[in-house]
Amino acid sequence: MGHSELPARGAVFWPVGTGDSSTIVLDDDIVMQIDLHDLAMAQEEETPHVPVVDRLIEALPTVDGMPYLAVFALTHADKDHCLGFADLLGRVRIGELWATPRMWREFNDPDAPTPCSDAEAFQEESERRVAATKKAVAAGGEPASGDRILVIGYDTDHEDHAYSELPEKYLSGPGKSVSTLDEHDCSDRFDVFFHAPFADDCAAERNETSLAMQITLTDESGVDGKILLFGDLAHDTIMKIFNYSVDHDRREKLEWDMLLAPHHCSKKVMYLPVDGEDVLHQDVLDAFSVNARRDDVVIVSSSDSFRAKDEPGMNPPHRKARDRYQEIAELICTMSWGEESAPSPVVFGVDALGPRIIRESVSALSASAGFAKSASLPSRRRLAAVTAAAVTVAQALPAAAAAESQRTGAERVQDAIATDRGGASAPDAPVGFGR
Repeated sequence: MGHSELPARGAVFWPVGTGDSSTIVLDDDIVMQIDLHDLAMAQEEETPHVPVVDRLIEALPTVDGMPYLAVFALTHADKDHCLGFADLLGRVRIGELWATPRMWREFNDPDAPTPCSDAEAFQEESERRVAATKKAVAAGGEPASGDRILVIGYDTDHEDHAYSELPEKYLSGPGKSVSTLDEHDCSDRFDVFFHAPFADDCAAERNETSLAMQITLTDESGVDGKILLFGDLAHDTIMKIFNYSVDHDRREKLEWDMLLAPHHCSKKVMYLPVDGEDVLHQDVLDAFSVNARRDDVVIVSSSDSFRAKDEPGMNPPHRKARDRYQEIAELICTMSWGEESAPSPVVFGVDALGPRIIRESVSALSASAGFAKSASLPSRRRLAAVTAAAVTVAQALPAAAAAESQRTGAERVQDAIATDRGGASAPDAPVGFGR
C-alpha cells in the first residue's frame, strides 16, 4: 500500500470541541467507539450544532440490516464524553458495552449530583445488560450481541450492585487485557490493557475514576502501534499508573506511539496548586517521555483551540500544559489540525509503513470511500469511511459556528426553554439571565 490510501487499521479522533469522540477501526467489520460528544446535543451557546451521531452511523458496518458497533466504551460519565449516547443506542446495535462501577455508586447516592440524560441512558442500559447477562447465564447460555457488557474496575461497595454477581468473564480491571470484542477473537490485530480505575479511587471525584488503557493495533505485516488513553485523570492517578506498572514489571504496557492528552490538555496533569500557585511536577512528564516508543510520537489534545493565554479558573485546554507537552513531542489539537477555521479529523494509522499520524489530506484520501454506502464498501476501507464521516463533520463546523453566532439572544433563550422543559411543562431551572 502506498500513500494514496488510508491504512485498514487505525483510530479517528473527531473534531468535537473540548470533548472526546474516538473511533477505533480494526477492520471492515469491527469498529469500537470510545466516548461520544455529539455536537448536535451540545447546549453550550458557543458550540456549533453538527450531528456527529448521524455521520458516525452512516460509516458503520451493518449486521442484519442495522448499523453495528462492536463495542462502546465510556471512560466516565461527564457530559463531554457521553453526549448523544441515547440517540446512538436507539439507532445502532451496540454489541458490547464497557462500563465502570462509578455510575452504580452515583445512582445509589441520593446526595450525588444528577447526571445528564445521556449518562442516565448509559447507566440504564448497563443495568439492563447486567440483568440480561445474568438471565442468559442462569439458563445455561451466554448473552447475545446487543446484551453483552464488560464491567471494568472494582468498587468497595460492589456487593450492593447486581454487576457483582456476574461471572468473571464479564468483569475486568487494572492489570488485565482483552482481545475479544463482542465475542469476535481479535487477538491477531487488537489488544487492550486496562490501567484504571483503581479500587482506591472508587469514591474520588468522577474524573479520577476514568477508564485508562493502552490499545495496541497490529497490522497484517506484524507492525503494531500503541495508543495511551487516560480519560480525565490528573497527576496523582496517572503517576500511580506509571509506578504500579513499573513495580509489576509491565513497562511495555506504558509504551505509546500516540498519547491522548488527559482531560483535554488540562494543566492538572503536571501542575499542582501550592499556596495558591501552580507548581510544575516534572515526574509525570518524564514518565510520558521515557515510555515514548520512538522520536516521532504524537500527543493529541481533544479540545477547542488554545487561547492566547490562560486565565485563572478557565477550563481546559490549558496553554501551559500544551507548552510542557511540546517539550516531549509534537502536539496536535483536534480543533486546529489542518486549518483552525476548518479543522481536519486526526487519524492515527497502522500498517507496514509503521504507526503514524496521517499527514496527507485525509479529505482527499477518504473522498472515494463512499461512506454513505458503507454496507457495500470494498475491502479495507472502513477506516476511510469513518474518516470521511469525521471530515464531513469538520467541514460543517465553520458554517454551523457562523449560523450560531448570528442567532439572537431571544432565540437562544427560547431554545434553552425548550431544552429544559422537555415538553410543554414549565422549565425545571431558570433560563436566560436567571441561569
